[in-house]
Amino acid sequence: MSALLTDSTLSLLLHGYAWAPDLRRAHDGAPVVPTHLFGRPAALLHGPEAVNFFYDESRVQRHDALPAPVLDTLFGKGAVHSLDGPRHRVRKELFTSLLMSPGAISALTESFEGGWRDAVTAWEGRRVVLFDEVATLLTRAVCDWVGLPVTDDAAREIGEDCVSMVDGFAAAGPGRLRARHARHRQERALAAAIADLRRSGPHPDGVFSPSQRTSVPGSPLEAVALHREQDGTLLDPHTAAVELLNIIRPTVAIAWFAVFAAHALHRQPGGLDQLRDGGPAHARAFAHEVRRFYPFVPFIGGAAVHDLSLSGHQIAGGTLLLLDVYGHHHDPELWERPYHFDAGRFLGHEPGRDALIPQGGGDARTGHRCPGEDLTLSLLAALSPALADLDFAVPRQDLSIPLSRIPTRPRSGFVIDVAGRPGSRRARGFQPPV
Repeated sequence: MSALLTDSTLSLLLHGYAWAPDLRRAHDGAPVVPTHLFGRPAALLHGPEAVNFFYDESRVQRHDALPAPVLDTLFGKGAVHSLDGPRHRVRKELFTSLLMSPGAISALTESFEGGWRDAVTAWEGRRVVLFDEVATLLTRAVCDWVGLPVTDDAAREIGEDCVSMVDGFAAAGPGRLRARHARHRQERALAAAIADLRRSGPHPDGVFSPSQRTSVPGSPLEAVALHREQDGTLLDPHTAAVELLNIIRPTVAIAWFAVFAAHALHRQPGGLDQLRDGGPAHARAFAHEVRRFYPFVPFIGGAAVHDLSLSGHQIAGGTLLLLDVYGHHHDPELWERPYHFDAGRFLGHEPGRDALIPQGGGDARTGHRCPGEDLTLSLLAALSPALADLDFAVPRQDLSIPLSRIPTRPRSGFVIDVAGRPGSRRARGFQPPV
């Protein structure tokens, strides 16, 4: 009964991103705060020492740490996120080989940029919801890149399903059901594509039979379909589909960062000229600051392998551990003026490995940090100057970002009225906030 009375799950659902900072304030800012979550003992961890602690696999594991609703909606059952030790390293190597090579990053970024140029021409004279359109463009680009090219209509449907998965992992009721149905629908489709490849193989001209899907040697579709686990066996079709979707879905989720970038430029129009004229260095610094300032990941979960100690606090083995990400990025002891958006804080230098952790800490090649982080930065650094150079106005709308909702974004999705081609009327750009 006492555990039920102290369980914080309902408070988390009600307060969202504010839950962890509020909990720490109630405990005088302690680096380790005991609580209960999802019916089990938990501890909220905060600070640079906690980041290093959390990504030490001898202390913290992922197996059985992720709640079933998160696996059912966001990551998928059997995903790399839920593995530890040698199994994780072998599976993770698949992702790092695909997502961290400069050639792959350039190819996907260039594909998205081409889609963006075509799209903004079609938007001229129209009102569009930026979040929806960017999600579709990202879907089209990543599907082409993985070896499963899709039509515009299919890209929009797949993008909507991926958005539902991200939107619904922390939701209850209809939102979670939509997320589960979306995941199951896309897993079935990808499992069929993988089965086609394994059964027929690519023809010399790169065309699959009988589905007529295209691929090239070394494409992510082929790499996932032919990946072998530590024991030499192929992934079962469902798990292979889960992992292929764990390339597609996170790429589509960059749409959240895209509308945050637009929101930052709208609230601080002075940054427009810097993005237009500051070159790649400023675009990358801006992308870093978007990922630091805006709320995306509230915390990351793991479980204590055995009895542990952090900053003098004792943690029992099996305790659910939550690394405070949103609080880390807004801690005045770690960041000067943390609630002020300032891309200049990253100009001229890259953030320390464990200083900026929107996609995890530690080593992406060997640990649980997201291997798609460099890809995210590349896409966001390409998109942000393109946004700054686009001639559009922001009509009156609700641009508030509710912290009670996980994940959150501007309520309106960021509606824009597009006037002309990029650069055609540079003086107009973003309009003052309403």
